[in-house]
Amino acid sequence: MRAVLQRVSSAEVSVNSQIVGSIEEGLMVYLGFGHDDTEVRVDMLVEKISKLRIFSNEQGKFDLSILDVKGELLVVPQFTLFADTSGRRPSFFEAASPEIAKQLFGLTVERFCKSEITKVESGIFGAHMSVQSVNNGPVTILFDDKI
Repeated sequence: MRAVLQRVSSAEVSVNSQIVGSIEEGLMVYLGFGHDDTEVRVDMLVEKISKLRIFSNEQGKFDLSILDVKGELLVVPQFTLFADTSGRRPSFFEAASPEIAKQLFGLTVERFCKSEITKVESGIFGAHMSVQSVNNGPVTILFDDKI
């Protein structure tokens, strides 16, 4: 699994000019799945992101999680996180098949919804999406469960 976490003041994702997900302060997560990702890894990812302390305390130090700040979460499917750019044209051999990735994406959103995060929204798997966000910081964290 690979994810790009961005701390945001606001973010939204649209499909065909219709907003399908929108949040205020919190995290936007671009999320991609590899061919060997599993439900167990989904649970680990949800736990990790929910408790990752990347929000500032009163002293300006990263000490608070999305749960601590009562932040919102927008999850956007992003298979291109598995791009191999060794050539001039990216290849996606390491990405999970669309069928498996769709299932794992749905499961991830479901698990986030069952967490204590205040609000969870998502993009639509397989759709052409327009994403807008206002980064806060900016704070951008790369996550790869293989590293």
